Amino acid sequence: MLTVAEIAASVGGDFPPEAAAIFIKGPATLAAAQPGEISFFSHPRYASDLRETQATAVLVTRDFTGETPAACIRVDNPSSAFTKVTEKFCPAPEIPPPGIHLSAIIAPSAQIAPDACIQAQAVIEDGVSIGARSIIGAGVFLGRGVIIGADCLLHPRAVVRENCVLGDRVILHSGAVIGGDGFGYDTREGRHHKIPQMGNVVIENDVEIGANSTIDRARFGRTVIGEGTKIDNLVMIAHNVVIGKHCIICAQVGISGSTEIGDYVILAGQAGIVGHIEIGSGVIIGAQSGVSNDVEPKARLVGSPPRPIGEWKRTVVRIDRLPDLYERVKKLETRAG
Repeated sequence: MLTVAEIAASVGGDFPPEAAAIFIKGPATLAAAQPGEISFFSHPRYASDLRETQATAVLVTRDFTGETPAACIRVDNPSSAFTKVTEKFCPAPEIPPPGIHLSAIIAPSAQIAPDACIQAQAVIEDGVSIGARSIIGAGVFLGRGVIIGADCLLHPRAVVRENCVLGDRVILHSGAVIGGDGFGYDTREGRHHKIPQMGNVVIENDVEIGANSTIDRARFGRTVIGEGTKIDNLVMIAHNVVIGKHCIICAQVGISGSTEIGDYVILAGQAGIVGHIEIGSGVIIGAQSGVSNDVEPKARLVGSPPRPIGEWKRTVVRIDRLPDLYERVKKLETRAG
């Protein structure tokens, strides 16, 4: 257990002096917290939970003025501070020791750093290079010529196809497929003929890719995922797409071929992006939006076709009023004879 004072010191927070010696036994959500636990508040949506919480302490912003029975630890970013606090109570994930499992299948030409870890039944083909301290999980497949940087973590059953490149500190979750063929066919004489997909995929440093997401290899050249970008589960990224740095791509997003996306773009869940367009840096696309044209930098769009968020909200309100408007028009028509 840790005292409120110890927790506040670890996150650079301010706290009421009378709470300094109170012990905290662990973290919890505002709604589920019990006496002796700590939580955090960073979104107005949870204001009622904050007022009713049984948590002993809560991390809040420095300018917080709301009501709560819990002792407030004031910090710059409650969510980030809560992450640090959680790490103090929960043991860090176990890091497997370096070495190669006897059941792994490794081509003689593969180059593997001495401190890398290759787990059971991984398959590593000719010409693969694996950097320092990288962990290749059970059943992972690395095709010929793949390059894996340092400190990467490939969870079990991830697949990286031939000639693809992962930078440093890349995380692939289970079922992710990097470098599958792009979806390209020519139709001749009534039949679909496959177009060879000769390029690769380049994943830059500090990218994380969720479970069962797929990133297709380029028809020629490269499909690129920029530094620091985070991709959720069940995302499909097509051939020759270029995604910039530090983007957030949420679950079930689909991005069609040859689209270019700038830096710090957010694509919310189930957004669909057509091919051969450009989305500028700083753009936010709302959930289930369908984007079919270029988007200027820093735009905030939602809907299908997408429109500015304020305009979209006004449109939704008007649509909801249509039944009432219809009845009013019917009455007017009746009066008019």
